[in-house]
Amino acid sequence: MNCVEVIGRISLVFLLTLSFPHSGQAQNRVEEGYVTADDGARLFYRKTGSGKQAVIIPLGFMLFEDFKRLAEGRTLIFYDMRNRGRSDSVADTSKLTIQHDVDDLEKIRQRFGFDKISLIGESYLGMMVVMYAMQHPERVERLIQIGAVPRKFGTEYPANLMADDASTVLDQNEVNNLRKLRAEGYHKSNPKNYCEKEWLVTRVQLVGKREDAPKVGNGYCDHPNEWPINLDRHFQHHFVSVQKLNLSKEQVAKVSNPTLTIHGTRDRNAPYGGGREWALTLPDARLLTVEGAAHLPWIEAPDLIFSSIDTFLKGRWPAKTEKVKAIEKQ
Repeated sequence: MNCVEVIGRISLVFLLTLSFPHSGQAQNRVEEGYVTADDGARLFYRKTGSGKQAVIIPLGFMLFEDFKRLAEGRTLIFYDMRNRGRSDSVADTSKLTIQHDVDDLEKIRQRFGFDKISLIGESYLGMMVVMYAMQHPERVERLIQIGAVPRKFGTEYPANLMADDASTVLDQNEVNNLRKLRAEGYHKSNPKNYCEKEWLVTRVQLVGKREDAPKVGNGYCDHPNEWPINLDRHFQHHFVSVQKLNLSKEQVAKVSNPTLTIHGTRDRNAPYGGGREWALTLPDARLLTVEGAAHLPWIEAPDLIFSSIDTFLKGRWPAKTEKVKAIEKQ
C-alpha cells in the first residue's frame, strides 16, 4: 500500500471524529434499537430528546456524542447507515449505494412517524441529504451540510479553494509501516489492531493542524464494519454509485429548503470549493466558512459550529454566514 493508496482510502472513507462528553449538557434519556429496511437490513439507531422539532443525523456512531448537545427542544435520531457502525453488514454489494442510503433515511422517518424533518449530513452524506430533499421535498424542513463532497465527482476548483497539502500531511515513516503490515497480511489476520494503527496514522488528514490530531480520538475499531478490510470493500462499491451520479445544477436548484452549508478551508477530503458551489447552487442556502479547519470543523471550532447549527434550526441565519454569489471568495 503506497502513500497515494492510503490517502485515497481516507478520501473514500470520509472518516470523522471520536466524540467526547461535554460538561453542562442536560442528560437526556437515550433509546436504542433497530429499524429494518425494505430489503431486511437492520439499521441501528439512537434517539434522544423529546422536543417537537425532529432532526435526523446519519453516521450516528461517529457523531452521537458531540451532536447530542443539540437535543434541547428537539428530538434527535442518530442512525448508522447500512454496512456501517452497528448496523447490519450487507453481503450483496449491489445494495451498497447512495440511493439505498436515501431510501433508508426515508425508512427511518417513517419508523418514527415524523411529518417534517431537518437533516444533518457530513461528507458524502451532505450530498445524500440533498438527494433526499429532491425525492421527498414535502418531508424536509431544513438541511445542514458539513464538509459536503462536490456536486459532481472530480470537480476541480481554483487552487485557493482546495487544500494543497493532502499528499504531504501524512508521516512517510508511518505510511511505510502500514504498507509493510499490509504486505504481510496483518490487516487480515489482526483486523481490529490494524484498524487502530491505521487510524492513528491517517487521522491527521482530518484536522487543519497536525497538533489537533489527538482530539479526534482513537477511531471506531470496536465495530467490525469499520475495520479497513471491511470498509475498503464497502467504499469500493458505494463510491462507484457516487461517481456515477449526475446531479445537474438545475436539479439542485429545485431544492428550496433553507440550507446551512458548513465547510473548512483546509478540507482535504472534500474541497472547500465544493461547499461554496453547494451554497451558490441551492437557492436558499448560506455558507459558514471555518478558516483553517479541515473535514471535522467542529473539532477545531466547536462553539462556532454548534451555536450556528442551533441558531439555524431555530429558524434564523447564523451571524457569520454569507450568501455566496460566486465560487471564488470575494
